[in-house]
Amino acid sequence: MALAAVALARDWRAGAAVLGGGLLIATSFLSIRGGVEDLAAHQRGGRALLKVVGRYALLGFLAYVMIVRLRLPPVGLIAGASSVAAAALVEALRFLWKNIRY
Repeated sequence: MALAAVALARDWRAGAAVLGGGLLIATSFLSIRGGVEDLAAHQRGGRALLKVVGRYALLGFLAYVMIVRLRLPPVGLIAGASSVAAAALVEALRFLWKNIRY
C-alpha cells in the first residue's frame, strides 16, 4: 500500500505516511492489549487508568510529530491506519466466497 501511495502521489512522503499510519495502528493495538492484560491481572484501577491515558497520550504525540514535524500527509496516515481493517475485510470476503462456491 505504501508503494501504491508513492506511485500515485509521486512523492516519498505519501509512502512514509502510510507506513506511519501502520505504526500508529500497531501502537494502538499494543496499548489496547496492554490495557486488557492489566484488567485481567486485576491491577489497581488508578494505575491501570494512568497507563491507558499515557498510552493514548503517546499515540496523540506520535500523530502530532508525523503530521506537524515530519509534514506527512494526514490522508496517508489514515490510509495506513485503515490498511489493517481493509486486509481483514478482504480475507473475510475471500473466506465467505470460498464457502459459497463449494
